[in-house]
Amino acid sequence: MTLNCVVVDDSAIQRLSIVKLIENHSSLNLIAEYSSALETKNGLNTHKVDLIFLDIEMPVLNGFELLDVLNNKPQIIFVTGKTEYAFKAFNYDATDYLQKPITRERFNVAVEKAVEQHKLKLDFNETDGEHIFVKSNLKKRKVYIKDIKWIEALGDYVKLVTEENSLVVLSTMKAFEQELPEGKFLRIHKSYIVNLDKVDRFNSKNVEVGAYEIPLSRNKKSELVDALNNI
Repeated sequence: MTLNCVVVDDSAIQRLSIVKLIENHSSLNLIAEYSSALETKNGLNTHKVDLIFLDIEMPVLNGFELLDVLNNKPQIIFVTGKTEYAFKAFNYDATDYLQKPITRERFNVAVEKAVEQHKLKLDFNETDGEHIFVKSNLKKRKVYIKDIKWIEALGDYVKLVTEENSLVVLSTMKAFEQELPEGKFLRIHKSYIVNLDKVDRFNSKNVEVGAYEIPLSRNKKSELVDALNNI
């Protein structure tokens, strides 16, 4: 099992030392390295990442502030020169907390923790059914992927339409799209994402999901055809 990871540290020397450790570990695949939290936030919009090696003290946004603005958080291994942040890191559900300078032995222990947590997550999803957690009406709710019919934009919120009900969630369409498994959903309109398994019929203007018609953007029809052929 290999985890896709990134390194975030404003020090080029510190990034290099972690990159070397990553490149010599068979369970890690380095996707990118970033010198700031803002750069990381933008980069995570285009890369699927399982694990972040994250420095805490950085300019503009520190490591904790970065996590506060991420919608989909990978596992986090904090890497810092100070011990004073350890308790706060625990509150952020960190996988581990490494103090610089890092030894190879201690680094390997942290990585093994991350690998084990990733395995547990995969096993849980396989036995319990693939799902996501959303916050609606101040409560965390589990929603099974197979039950989602479509997602609709509502200003600063999205409406999640399932087989049983509808949930309103504070999120942008782009952020929520990243929570969904690849290949199972498609954004067919600026205001709609549809579960490909729920599509009954479509024409040049609409997609039918049961008795409902959802608008289809003209430039999305060919993408929809390709996506349906690949599920």
